[in-house]
Formats: sequence, structure tokens, C-alpha cells
Amino acid sequence: MHLERQSSGTLHVAEQAPGADTPLLEAERAMEAIVNAHESALLRYAAGIVNDPHAAQDVVQNAFIKLFRLWKPGLQPSDSLRGWLYRVTHNEAIDYLRRERRISLLHFKHSEEATPPDAPSETRSEQLETVLAGVRKLEPAERQVLLLRLQEGLSYRDISRITGRTEGNVGCILHHAVKKLSRLVRPQQGGTARGGQP
Repeated sequence: MHLERQSSGTLHVAEQAPGADTPLLEAERAMEAIVNAHESALLRYAAGIVNDPHAAQDVVQNAFIKLFRLWKPGLQPSDSLRGWLYRVTHNEAIDYLRRERRISLLHFKHSEEATPPDAPSETRSEQLETVLAGVRKLEPAERQVLLLRLQEGLSYRDISRITGRTEGNVGCILHHAVKKLSRLVRPQQGGTARGGQP
């Protein structure tokens, strides 16, 4: 049994050869059900971290592969599975970003020719890119909590279970992340602070 990417981009568990053991077939069915239940939410979450839908597919696939390697025939999904999948997906996404950062640093060192940036007025897509760039500048914990809350719509309790933090800590991190994101985005969009002050 192995995970395959279908032409639609979704993952599914490839079928076993005829005559396979019943426990193995049960494990396959359980894994396929898990993939079907969690894949789209994990893809959204990973894409929010890595900002690349193709890389997000690889990140999520790696998380499912890790689950498959740990899965024993006869096991059934538990309440903690969702949190475990989010945590592994987060770790895989951070590993991906670290690899990409190292590669881009190497490219930058080899090409010191930078063009001066222009400052045209921002369109809607440029504003969105500014916000996404701000999200990428947040600390990993801030980015994780912000995406789980705003993009996935999870409660503080669910975020607490996924991240291993207390609900109070989740609220504090979220509060600071939103404030920091506001400061990061506002100067780039030419906005002013409350009260008309820059």
C-alpha cells in the first residue's frame, strides 16, 4: 500500500494486490478515510504557511506518509489524530521553508545584482501580497496560531490541542500576531494609524 497523487491533485491510498491480508485491507481503508477526512484542511493550512500550493501538497503528503509508517493494523483514528496531523504538517512546512530559505540565500549570494524597487500604487492583488508577506514575517508560532484561527476557523481549544499551548497562551499569541501584522502591513500600504497620525 502506498499514497498516490491522482490527476486531480488529491492523495489516495493505492489498492493492494488481490489476496491481501484482511488486517492490511482494514488499515488501507482506515488510512484512505483519514486522508479523505483531513486532506483539504491540511492543504489549506500548509499552503498558508509555505505560500505555494504545490509545495503544500508535498508537505501534506509527507505528513500522511509519516502517519502511514506509524499506523498499525487494527488501529482506529482517535480524537488526538487531527491535532497530530496539524502538528506534523506544521513541522513539515517549517522544514520546507528552512530548505527554501537556504536555497534562496545561496542564489542571492551568487547574484548580487539587485534592481531598485519601484513604488507604484498598490492594486488589490498587491495589497493581498503585502498582507501575505507580512504573515510570512511573523514568528512561526504566531503564523501557526493566526492561520489556524483565521483560515481554518478553529477554536482556541482546538488550537491549544494542536499546538500544545494553553488556551490563554493561544489568545495572547493571536493578539500579538494581529497587532504585529497590522504594523507590518500599514506602513507598506501608506495607511495612517488611529487618530490620523502616521
